[in-house]
Order: sequence, then C-alpha cells, then structure tokens
Amino acid sequence: MDLQGKHLIAPLDLTVDEMEGLFALAKNIIASPEDFSEICKGKLLATLFYEPSTRTRLSFEAAMLRLGGQVIGFSEPMSSSVSKGESIADTIRTVACYADIAVMRHPKEGSALVAARKSGIPVINAGDGGHFHPTQTLTDLLTIKLEKGGFDGITIGMCGDLKFGRTVHSLICALARYSGVKFILISPEELRVPEYILDEMKDYDEVRDLSEALPKLDVLYMTRVQQERFFNEEDYIRLKDSYILNAAKLKKAKDGLMVLHPLPRVKEISTDVDDDPRAFYFKQMKNGMHIRMALLAALLGKVGM
Repeated sequence: MDLQGKHLIAPLDLTVDEMEGLFALAKNIIASPEDFSEICKGKLLATLFYEPSTRTRLSFEAAMLRLGGQVIGFSEPMSSSVSKGESIADTIRTVACYADIAVMRHPKEGSALVAARKSGIPVINAGDGGHFHPTQTLTDLLTIKLEKGGFDGITIGMCGDLKFGRTVHSLICALARYSGVKFILISPEELRVPEYILDEMKDYDEVRDLSEALPKLDVLYMTRVQQERFFNEEDYIRLKDSYILNAAKLKKAKDGLMVLHPLPRVKEISTDVDDDPRAFYFKQMKNGMHIRMALLAALLGKVGM
C-alpha cells in the first residue's frame, strides 16, 4: 500500500487495509522509536489551526519533530493573512510553496476538502466543524486495537453530544466497516446521532440512560453534553447529570471496559475515575502522537506499508 501524496479528509478516505497498515506502523514506532527519528529530516509540516487546539496541534508538532522534521504554521488565524480576508484556497496555495504537508483545523464543515482540492501538498483534516476528525479516529482505533487486539464483535457505547460531535461521527463511520460491531448510542433526544450517521451502522440501540448501558459495554466513548446546544436551561439541568461518569457508576461496568474520551473534558468524567485501570483517555492521548507519526511518514512516502 502506498499513501504517498494522498489527502486525509474523512475516515473513509482510508481503506480498512490502509488503516491496519498504519496501526502496524504505529506499533513499530512505539516499540522502536529510534528507528524512525530521522526519516522525515528535511521535511516541513505546516499547522493551520483556525480553531483552538491543545492535543491535536501539539501531537502533530511532536510527531513531526520526533520524525526529524520541522514545523511552521499558525495557531491563531488573526495573526495570519486570514485577518485580511484571505481565502482558504489562497492560504493553502501559499503554504504549499513552503511546506511538504499540511494539517488544518477549521470551524466550517468542508473546509479541509476545499483546501485539499487547491493544494499541491497532502492535506490532513484535523477537524472541520461538526463534520469529521479522522486522525482522532485513528487514535481511538489504535488505542482499542492495542488493548483488545481488534474490533470484531465489540460493543461500544457513545455517550454525550452525538449530534454535533465530529469525533463520534468519524469513529462510527470507521468502526462500522468491521464485522460484528454493536453500537449503543447514549444521549438526550436533543443530541442524538444524525440520520446520515445512523445509516452507516448495521447494529445499534439508542438509550437515554448511561447507567442502563454500562454493563453491556466493552468500550465507552465519552463526550461532553454542551449546555449551549439546548433550547432552554430547564432541559439542560434535567439531563446533564445523567451523562457524567463517576466511580460509583463505573461499579456497574465490566472489569475489561475501556473508557475513552477525545478530550478536553469538563465535568463528564469525574476525576475519581482517573486512577481506575479502565480509564484509557490519557493513554489514548499519547497514542495520538504515535499514529500521527505513522500517518505523516506514510503520506510523505518515507515508509512502506
């Protein structure tokens, strides 16, 4: 498989075999990081972040530096010519003159696709509005694979804001291609999964109560229930505590449960869960750097898969 020069805009841009190749490469990077420490020497990554980010931006920068490459870009668009009204198309054409690969986060759906169509270098979508976040999906899948060995037959619960959560949408689309995956969708009616994402799943249930779903799950993917998404304060107050995971609720779960979260969290996972061996969200965060190292190396043609 050869990913050199390709864009990554949505999870389905990668075949299952290509994802599996990236997981294998990431495992090799974890086992022997010194073997990969110079393979991107002389290459430049451009980070174009039109929205705030901690984990995604820093993990991409760390990934490129650990591969021996360098990083340019912006994390505050008003410090660039965007503040003067420059279009995405013109920005990416400019960046392509200087860098070898670009990663972009933008608040508008479809922005990364616009950039890819005008770019002379590979573009990676680091989140476009409520649409997709494919490298977070690769992070999530790598974390599950390292612990569970694979995806076939697992039951995964998605909890919180399932309507606007781009990480949820991306993960569902990717996991739905594996055999026997069952989804349990846990959200208030106001924040249920959009119909076009429901159409991707063969086997799913929708429930409103986290405690009801917990005993059935192999993986729990938590997201924040956002107050600003509700039409009135009363509905938010009525529902918000139903979607908070704490140590007491976790007693109902399997010993082998994995609790994941794309982060940042606010109150949806209590800190009394952090030391539980089933809490994988900090390991998940570190895996994000390793899978992004694998992706950058593959898109730049520095490794065979």
